[in-house]
Amino acid sequence: MDERMGQGLRPEGSRRALSAAYDTALLDLDGVVYAGGQAIAHAVEALTAARAGGMHLAYVTNNAARTPQAVADQLAGFGLPTEAEDVITSAQAVARLIAEQVPAGARVLAIGGEGLRVALRERGLEPVASADDDPAAVVQGYDPGLDWGQLAEAAYAVQRGVPWFASNTDLTIPKERGIAPGNGALVEVVRIAAGGTPQVAGKPQPPMHRETVLRTGAERPLVIGDRLDTDIEGAWRGGVDSLLVLTGVTTPAELLAAPLRHRPTYVDADLRGVLAPQPEVAADGDGFRCGGWRAAASGAGAGAGDTLVLDGAGAPLDGLRALCAAAWTAAGEGGCAADAGKALRQIGM
Repeated sequence: MDERMGQGLRPEGSRRALSAAYDTALLDLDGVVYAGGQAIAHAVEALTAARAGGMHLAYVTNNAARTPQAVADQLAGFGLPTEAEDVITSAQAVARLIAEQVPAGARVLAIGGEGLRVALRERGLEPVASADDDPAAVVQGYDPGLDWGQLAEAAYAVQRGVPWFASNTDLTIPKERGIAPGNGALVEVVRIAAGGTPQVAGKPQPPMHRETVLRTGAERPLVIGDRLDTDIEGAWRGGVDSLLVLTGVTTPAELLAAPLRHRPTYVDADLRGVLAPQPEVAADGDGFRCGGWRAAASGAGAGAGDTLVLDGAGAPLDGLRALCAAAWTAAGEGGCAADAGKALRQIGM
């Protein structure tokens, strides 16, 4: 059993506001700060207040399409003054990973946006556009303008045995109109055509955490994200605390079913949670209590056929936190398969 098992059985509480308890917020962007071209409700106000209170804001994104300066400019346009140095991308992480494995100045077949090409040049590598340009590596990064020909070039290079890298393998990405295919979906296209598996740099893989630490110098970081399998697992792998906000792709039902490595330290509705203390989730007989809610699992193993039961009243998020404790404790380090439908409807989720 994982040695951190006891830390993943319930959401934790904090008597201090998270912006005071941690020196640096490592913020995901898509689904946390913005969705496509629109800022998420309350994000700008909450982050402005956190920064005014002394918290350093660093933006850590698996999206490799744009340069850090372009991201900083967008955030500034939302009213969040940001420098390029405050933005860490998976393009930067994968460029460092490639540079450690190929000769200095090597050519790299870059299938992605300008952010990927800029990151490669920062490491002294030369981006090229064809498998016939004798690349020492091929790398894929998200770019909404990618076409069939570029994916074909990647497949040709991988078939020839060229080392293959990916900035990240997120299958989806939040957009204004809904959930769209992410870089991982395009990586799958190349895998189907050429076989093999790329080396991946982005969250939750260690190269991204290393890049973030090197660039921010954070001593007490808090990872803030909306995805269990990238943001939260990346924090878990790095041994740092995390806050899941419910403004992106993760649903309450998915949170309750999360295995150990996908369980956040804290849960809140949106980025306003950074400014507040976090309520305690306490054991209460065979269940758990948070605020005015008490939750319990009806079966010993929280497996299929078991049920999560919720009683009481109060803030819906407190009910969700209590349900997390009941589900995670019953499931151990695995995923909870208990039926939570009725309990989630009680809190409007």
